[in-house]
Amino acid sequence: MSLNEHSLQALSWRKLYLSRAKLKATSRTSALLSGFAMVAMVEVQLEADHEYPPGLLIAFSACTTVLVAVHLFALMISTCILPNLEAVSNVHNLNSVHESPHERMHRHIELAWAFSTVIGTLLFLTEVMLLCWVKFLPLKSKSEENNGKISSGEAAAIASTCIMVPFGIVFIVFAIHFYRTLVSHKTDRQIRELEQVIRLQNQLDHRAENEDLKAAVHFA
Repeated sequence: MSLNEHSLQALSWRKLYLSRAKLKATSRTSALLSGFAMVAMVEVQLEADHEYPPGLLIAFSACTTVLVAVHLFALMISTCILPNLEAVSNVHNLNSVHESPHERMHRHIELAWAFSTVIGTLLFLTEVMLLCWVKFLPLKSKSEENNGKISSGEAAAIASTCIMVPFGIVFIVFAIHFYRTLVSHKTDRQIRELEQVIRLQNQLDHRAENEDLKAAVHFA
């Protein structure tokens, strides 16, 4: 095996292990967060004598439904693809990497990773904020009702919102920064690999020219 072929196989194995790690993380994260969202929706107790804002209930129901759907979609992709990657990675044969579907299913793996880590996590933060409003909004004593001031439940919900919104902004900024850093790293790595391939090609061409020159001198 030449050095160039060995480098290509090493790159394929690295992509295989990276795809497998992404699918494992997606499976664990999606199962955990979707399960929590379902439990939160089932266990939340709505006060029958309290008049909730219709928009709050609609937002909570829609956010929970979309959150579960997104994570279950990511979980389905990881469940379908991960066994094929595990079967190939457990075979101790360098050529078996070509039997793995990780390169053909690369877009599906990245889609599941984005759904679970970016969209799903952002929806989970929104779910926690809405859950605080649904849970604490009915808490209001008689003195607070007569005074017309902000109740303790509303204050708790506002406090959770004030905490969650900056965290959501930090999360979005970190996701954008991480994506740009990762793209830059991949670009630099591909440039180095291309330079290495060009250098190997030049060495092969130089070696071929020397062999041709030696053959010409020998026949002369």
